[in-house]
Amino acid sequence: MATPSSGSVGEGGTSNKTGFMPLVTVVDFHHHRGPEVERWFGVAEGQDPAADYDWTLLPFMALSDGAHATTEDFSYFTLLRPATEDSPATSLFGISCTRQLDASQLLVRPSDVTRSTVQKAVVVIADSPQSFGLLRERLSVVTSAWFAQREFSDTEILRRFQESLAEEQARGQLNEEVDRDQYLGMSLRELVREFRWQTLVLLKCCLLQPKMLFFGSRCERLCMMQFSLISLIPGLLRNLQDCAGPDLNNYEKNLSRPTSLRTSDRNSLLSYMGLPLQIFGKGSLFGPYTPLQQLDILADFGTKSYIVGSTNSLLLQQKDRYSDILINLDENTINITSTSLRTALALSHSDRRWIDFVTQEVNDTWDESNPGRPKTMGYRGSEEFIRLQFEEYLLSLISSVKYHSYLTHNAHNPKATLPHIEGDPSSDFSNEWVESWMKTENYRMWDSHTDSHLFDIVEPKHPCAGGLTIDDVQRRIQQQVQDLHLDERFAVGKEVLGRNLAAGRDKASTMFNKLYADMEALREAQRKRAEESQGQGATEKNGNPAYNVDLGKAQQAASSVGARAGAYIGSWTSWADQKRKQGWGRSSSSSGGGGGGSGGSGGGGGGGWGFGGGRKSRNTDSSSEKNGTPLSSPALSSPGFSSMEKTQMSSVQHRASEGTERRPLTQDSFDESVLDALGSADDSAPSSPASPRKYAALRGGSKSPETALDEAKSDASTRPKDDA
Repeated sequence: MATPSSGSVGEGGTSNKTGFMPLVTVVDFHHHRGPEVERWFGVAEGQDPAADYDWTLLPFMALSDGAHATTEDFSYFTLLRPATEDSPATSLFGISCTRQLDASQLLVRPSDVTRSTVQKAVVVIADSPQSFGLLRERLSVVTSAWFAQREFSDTEILRRFQESLAEEQARGQLNEEVDRDQYLGMSLRELVREFRWQTLVLLKCCLLQPKMLFFGSRCERLCMMQFSLISLIPGLLRNLQDCAGPDLNNYEKNLSRPTSLRTSDRNSLLSYMGLPLQIFGKGSLFGPYTPLQQLDILADFGTKSYIVGSTNSLLLQQKDRYSDILINLDENTINITSTSLRTALALSHSDRRWIDFVTQEVNDTWDESNPGRPKTMGYRGSEEFIRLQFEEYLLSLISSVKYHSYLTHNAHNPKATLPHIEGDPSSDFSNEWVESWMKTENYRMWDSHTDSHLFDIVEPKHPCAGGLTIDDVQRRIQQQVQDLHLDERFAVGKEVLGRNLAAGRDKASTMFNKLYADMEALREAQRKRAEESQGQGATEKNGNPAYNVDLGKAQQAASSVGARAGAYIGSWTSWADQKRKQGWGRSSSSSGGGGGGSGGSGGGGGGGWGFGGGRKSRNTDSSSEKNGTPLSSPALSSPGFSSMEKTQMSSVQHRASEGTERRPLTQDSFDESVLDALGSADDSAPSSPASPRKYAALRGGSKSPETALDEAKSDASTRPKDDA
């Protein structure tokens, strides 16, 4: 068969040989100038490949952002080697191991070391990433041994390391024709377990060639994730010579259509089917670790698609500008910002059934102590099992798409269909995705360099063809239940519930113990009281009083009650005496001197008490106010009073109207005084001279005011009524 002359997997699986000898360099972080190349190994004295090949970003690629936060970290990146007289422009691949050392531990501390730590990276640059899986372990050992010397001027170990790599390159050991895809990148078992069905979404997304951005705080895991993903496309790792720049297109230039096939040879079969699907051609870029200084290349008009990774969170703020899909490895989330891409990446029922099957195999054979190997130590669920499952899927995919194109070109020829294939098998891979893929550069390249009847070699049928079944529903429900981690949540809830029950049991026990103690104390108190009662009863039977009376307290209480009663009576007596002095005597004498008790005049209206007019004056006040005349008591209008007496009584009534005269505090609860009541009683009868018996009743200290009131009313009712 005809194969590409260079740079492509061929009939025997030969890889691209550019004749580039591996280089080793040291990158140092200077506290003033930042990252810079310190020295080279494997080049002529005085030669600087970074200056010759314009690798100005090499120091930033070797020392990744955040590398100072870890003891050891690895970075993977791509470099563009310009064209020379004997070779075209191609891609080179770098791997760096970064470590740091406390400056105080240096045997000889240079004068330019002013910081507390020294950070350096040992870098290996090769023409293929195939050997990086094994090279990574060797680089880690060499870098650790160099730092253990605590003397960075001694670089003998680095020089000998580069010489060993050059000898292996010369002998061809670095380019042995073996399948080394599985040795690069993170474990496929870990990839499938972490992303489950989204693993297939990521693979199909790569084939659509969008702008894919990976983000993660750990640089090595970030790079390994990308290498693992592209290693699922058979043969792609051996054909990355155009991935370092969007202007490279050597692969397509040297590609030709195969003319023969050996079905017993796996590489021959893959080549005849058009694999690998070259997703890194003209306009594409691959940068496992891409520093911020390289963002201008991503934003360049000629860069149509790329797969890049970054550890700088600033890119997350501009994800809409630099990505169509963002894969956040710190959170294990996938964010598709392009609407059309989201629609195309929706998995069909057959796709979901197939990836669920692969995921289930991995989960059933998962071993926490050794994630990279099944716990059964068998084939199912192993790395090789996963890789061959994806290879079968891709072969079925490209065969079904070829058959789809064949049906489209022979739509009016019913004999063109295959009898054992029903309908269009490409629909099981999602029609939206097939339509989007047919617009990409890798499809154009694949379709133009493959036979139109590939479906005669591989059956055009999805590995899990068919519609949605009850088994699919049960499998998805089971998977969703597993994703909920109910066992872990129930375990935590059970533990919390157990603690709460134990605490509640302790509280209940304490409460019941306290209640029992209180009941016992109550019973004991009742028992003591019963015993005391029995003792007191026995004392009473013997003639002794049951209770002891404190005579002092009793006398004190009696005297207090007597004092209060005396104060009460005394207050009434003082008040009555004051009233007598102010008007009662004058009223009586005036009445007697004015013609007896006829009461026909206004003065007789007061009666013997001289206070009935006071009650009538309330009604008279209102009428006087209406007439505009000053208020006056009816007693003052009586001709029986002298001018001096009228003046005195007027001043008394004036003080009473202003509220200056108050009844005793003990009578605040009464609405009317005793004399008011007597005045009301006299209103119904003719006025008469004051009765000495009434006066004596009020002055008597042995009678209360209530008794005096009753007697006064009785006298008023027994007096004969005078004619008008």
